[in-house]
Amino acid sequence: MSPEALPPTRRSFLRAGTAAAVALTAAGCGFSSADDPAGKARAETPVDAKVDGDLVYFNWADFVDPAVFEGFQDEYGVKVVQSNYDSMEGMAAKLNAGNRYDIIFPTAKWAERLVAGGRLRRIDHSRLRNADAVFAGYDYFADPWYDPRSAHTVPFTMYKTGIGWRRDRLGDLTGSWNDLWNDRAKGKVFVLDDRDEVLGLGALKLGLDLTTGDPDELSRVTDTLRSLRPRLRGFSSDSYNNLLNGNADMTQAWSGDMAAMLAQAEDPSVFGFEVAREGAPVNSDCYAIPSDARHPGTAMLFIDYMLRPENVKKNIEYIGYPMPVRGTEDTYAALVEQFPECSVTADDLKADLFFRNGDTEAERARDAAWTDVKAG
Repeated sequence: MSPEALPPTRRSFLRAGTAAAVALTAAGCGFSSADDPAGKARAETPVDAKVDGDLVYFNWADFVDPAVFEGFQDEYGVKVVQSNYDSMEGMAAKLNAGNRYDIIFPTAKWAERLVAGGRLRRIDHSRLRNADAVFAGYDYFADPWYDPRSAHTVPFTMYKTGIGWRRDRLGDLTGSWNDLWNDRAKGKVFVLDDRDEVLGLGALKLGLDLTTGDPDELSRVTDTLRSLRPRLRGFSSDSYNNLLNGNADMTQAWSGDMAAMLAQAEDPSVFGFEVAREGAPVNSDCYAIPSDARHPGTAMLFIDYMLRPENVKKNIEYIGYPMPVRGTEDTYAALVEQFPECSVTADDLKADLFFRNGDTEAERARDAAWTDVKAG
């Protein structure tokens, strides 16, 4: 397949939302929570999986195989009305503005914020026919830190962050975040346009906590990242297209995007992906139903449909990210067989290198540090 024929990167629309982040973190958890006893009671009432309208879907762009959408629509006689966000901050801003969706896909730390703000419907796993394929097969998600007992979420994908590069131009790397400072790649280096990811690489390089909110430590992080700025071509989360079209010789990248690219590249040996020895951030996305969803029953049906192994396999091959559903592991293993560095399992999540929520003061300090990094 030619580079032009490749689908867009799974998170190609991600951009930082610093102004939005400042406004959100000032509110504490980041989600407004109306004093609505009836609404809170409704949020805690389990939902039956049944058609109660079309599905209003809110996710990153191009994160579900279109054929899977078509199958869902045909089977249940509903339409999937899609909207996309460009960052978690963007998702939160839409929710706080009163936009209503039936299904959303927050990352772990944002799921924790949503749960704390009373913004998610409780999901009764017994009402999902295929829930055991997740919860009986993946102990980690039975009681994750971001949502005790997975009471309001169902896991969607898993991934980690590393460095993608062009072997044909740079040869082998050393397996460290220091590689981003490689003189041979100067002017052709990208980092992700994502606050936590970029501050995180700086913190890990210095041996600090991944999500430090300490002002003195963040000052060291920004000094380190400032020394990278003259080497950068830019901030971009379109990792594999930048590598494919030659804009980048090296880029900070998500494992799933790299797996998807390498699986479809004409010559995968041209590219590489490494996980830095100082530590690799890990993360997971999850299915969640907002507390004000108009069609929560259809959302439950969609989650259950997406958990069917045949649909999970299609989606893994399409997006390059593993989905924790028992019986689909071989599909993912085959996808990453030639590039094991991209492989992610639930055991990797136990390393606990997740981005965590800080208090308001810490989040403001991180916002300020990110603004400093972007300003150069």
